[in-house]
Amino acid sequence: MSAEQRLEAVARGRVQGVGFRFHVVRAAERLGVVGWVANEADGAVRCVAEGSPEDLQRLLAELREGPAGASVDRVEESWSPATGEFVRFGVRSGWHGGD
Repeated sequence: MSAEQRLEAVARGRVQGVGFRFHVVRAAERLGVVGWVANEADGAVRCVAEGSPEDLQRLLAELREGPAGASVDRVEESWSPATGEFVRFGVRSGWHGGD
């Protein structure tokens, strides 16, 4: 049984147009987690990541903090076992193209 976990998180607040997705990519790469991040049509940013529970907790802290210029009101999170479907971390096309 793998200790790897899956984190699905949605950051809400002023999180689009401030470099939020790329902040998450840099943190994920530094932590060695895999998955993706994307803008949502409602102005939120969604992140799906897999890795060790400790590294995912660190990524969650980055989501709660955000980059300079962001104002994170809340982060909704859900946890499950990792699926192993990802090989790297990247930005997925979302509703809003600008960051």
